[in-house]
Amino acid sequence: MNADKIDPQALSSFREGCVIPAMPLALDSQRRHDEARQRALVRYYIDAGVGGMAVGVHSTQFEIREPRYGLFKPVLSIVSEEIESWTAKRGRKILKVAGICGDTSQALEETQVVLDNAYHACLLSLAALKGCSTEALLKHCKRIAEEIPIIGFYLQPSVGGADLPYEFWRAFAEIPNVIGIKMAPFNRYKTIDVVRAVCESGRDDLTLYTGNDDNIVADLLTPFRFKTASGERSIRIKGGLLGHWAVWTSKAVRLLDEIQSLGEAPDMLPSSLLRKGIEITDANAAFFDAANGFAGCIPGIHEVLRRQGLLAGTWCLNPQELLSPGQAEEIDRVYAAYPELNDDSFVGEHLHEWLS
Repeated sequence: MNADKIDPQALSSFREGCVIPAMPLALDSQRRHDEARQRALVRYYIDAGVGGMAVGVHSTQFEIREPRYGLFKPVLSIVSEEIESWTAKRGRKILKVAGICGDTSQALEETQVVLDNAYHACLLSLAALKGCSTEALLKHCKRIAEEIPIIGFYLQPSVGGADLPYEFWRAFAEIPNVIGIKMAPFNRYKTIDVVRAVCESGRDDLTLYTGNDDNIVADLLTPFRFKTASGERSIRIKGGLLGHWAVWTSKAVRLLDEIQSLGEAPDMLPSSLLRKGIEITDANAAFFDAANGFAGCIPGIHEVLRRQGLLAGTWCLNPQELLSPGQAEEIDRVYAAYPELNDDSFVGEHLHEWLS
C-alpha cells in the first residue's frame, strides 16, 4: 500500500501534527486479554481528540507476538475494528499505526497481519537488526516500504534500540513510502541528526514526531533551521507518538493545540509553556520509572489508567514486570504537584459509556 491510499482525513491530521498515543494492553487478573477494557481505551483516546493510535508497540507489550500468548492478531483486529466503529459514531477518521518488529522475514509476516486489519502505516522497529550495517538496515526498510507506508523509529539504545548515524537517516529520508519519523533516542545530538537529515533530503512530505518523553514540549516548540545545499531550511516537529500520551490524553491534546496556536515562528514563547514542559517531564519520570532505568514504565502507565478506572489492574504478560519500589509514591507525588495535568474528571464523565 502506498501513502496515497491512506484516508485523506487521517493523513491530513498526521501531516498537520497530532497526538498519537501508544496503546497499552488491557489484561485481567489472570493475565488474559480484557477485550472490553481494550475497547474502552480506544474510545477514550478518540473522544480525547487524538489524531491516531499506535498498536503493537512497546506499550502494547512486545510479548503479544509470542506463540504462547497468540495476541498479536487479535489485539490488532479488535483495536482496528473499534477505531472504525467509534470514529464512525463521532464522524472522524484517525491514522491507524501498527508496530512491526523483527528481521525482514518476521517483519513481512507482521506487515501482512497489519494490512489484513486495515492499518494505514507501520512504526518500524530496527531493534532486532542491531549491529547490522547501514546498508543492511536500509535494504530492510526499503523492502517493508514496498508493502506499507513507514514511520521510522529512532529508539533509545539504552532500552534496546540501535545507534543509527546521520548517514542512515539521510538515506532513509529518500525512501519514497516513508511518511514520517518518530524520534525517541532521548538524546539531543541524535535527535538533531534526524532533523538535519530530513532537512538535507529536501522532503516536505515527511513529518517529524517526537517520541522523546523526557523533552516533549521543548521538541514541539523548537524551530529547527539548517543551511543545506539547496538553501536554508526550517522544519518543526509536528506532533507526538508517545507512551506518555497514553495517559492524561485529553490534556495532551489541549497542550498540542496550545502549542500549534502559537504559529510556526512565534516571537515570544510563553514562560508558562516552558514551565509546563518541566512539569510534564517530572510526571513522565514517575510514570516511566526513570529512577530505575525505566523498569516499571509499562506498569506505571497501567497504574495511572487503573486509578482512572480504565484498566482493572497493572498486570503485564510478564509476571515479573511490576511497579518498582517507591514508584506508586512517585505517581502520588506528581498527581499532587500538578493536578492541572491530569484528566481524571474527563474520564469520570465518560467512563460508563466507554465501558458499556
